[in-house]
Amino acid sequence: MNTLALADLGPLHAALRRAGYTVIGPTVRDDAIVLAELDSVEHLPYGWGVRLSPGGYRVIRREDGAAFAHAAGPQSWKPFLHRSRVKLWEARRSEDGFVAEAETDAPAPAPLALLGVRPCDLRAIAVQDRVLMGGRHVDPSYAGRRRDAFIIAVNCTEPGETCFCVSMGTGPQAGPGYDLALTELIGRDGPRYIVDVGTEPGARVMDDVRAGPAEPADVDRARAEVTAAADRMGREMPALGLHDLMAGSLDAARWDDVAERCLSCGNCTMVCPTCFCTRVTDTTDLTGDHAERWQLWDSCFDPDFSHLHGGDVRSSAKSRYRQWLTHKLGTWHDQFGSSGCVGCGRCIVWCPVGIDLTVEVAALRAEAAAEGIGRASHRPGHS
Repeated sequence: MNTLALADLGPLHAALRRAGYTVIGPTVRDDAIVLAELDSVEHLPYGWGVRLSPGGYRVIRREDGAAFAHAAGPQSWKPFLHRSRVKLWEARRSEDGFVAEAETDAPAPAPLALLGVRPCDLRAIAVQDRVLMGGRHVDPSYAGRRRDAFIIAVNCTEPGETCFCVSMGTGPQAGPGYDLALTELIGRDGPRYIVDVGTEPGARVMDDVRAGPAEPADVDRARAEVTAAADRMGREMPALGLHDLMAGSLDAARWDDVAERCLSCGNCTMVCPTCFCTRVTDTTDLTGDHAERWQLWDSCFDPDFSHLHGGDVRSSAKSRYRQWLTHKLGTWHDQFGSSGCVGCGRCIVWCPVGIDLTVEVAALRAEAAAEGIGRASHRPGHS
């Protein structure tokens, strides 16, 4: 373990830049804590926190100078790795026909250093790794950005009111996958950081920073504060048996209740750090000399997403919300071997009408218990 003072964040940023990384991290903009390129650590959200509620988000001032004392904001790291718009190829008319150029032929972007990745988001990145890189068909845009990414996780000591990472087994302690993991400690002299090195590239960066060893008392305090955060989660998701509950509740009356509130806006899928659905669109210019194919984010809440010849498969808000929740918590296990939810709570906060999936699951569970359905035994691997 190493230790960094607040003043050492600048040298850490400089070391990342010397290693060739573009540094992405949290900053305050437009009354929110968002993720953006940081040309200096001066832009970190020192002394800012957040207050979260279903359908509500506010930044608030803190009395200390903590840089990472905020819960999940409106963005996850998904837009930086699984981009919302990717040009797959373009073609131009030539004397001999058309000449096509794939996006993979374009120059590779600078590798990213992701500073401030929460444990829930670290797990989300691992989930997207399985979806977009773990099978036979690899997404080349995602893989190119992900393989060279440097991840600096920050263990949670300040969970938000809508967080439930403990229920999903994704926090508040960062799991595997980071290069460096920080725990922010607040003292009379300001914040300082206990650093756990996870990889050889992480060790090289710390050697460049020339950080000193951490005091055992500080290491113990860091562990204690992360452990204490687990008891202050704002929400709880009873995770055991979710796969079978979703499979046994397809005809539940609760879906009608949700449909009366759901706007089918797709906000939940846009802010979700694991949702990955896309569509492909082709465009040409008016002359017919130039054509492009783009991959764009899409959402299962869009009626056209399930459109087949003859009509939409899921034409009602009820069917679309049911598809999203049962896939996220149920059939995701069948496809990818884990839940698609990491407990970040973003879908609760950024739903315009404040639909809370933990409340909906509790209601489905209560309805199933009352009617004696959905009681299939828990199968190994389906939490």
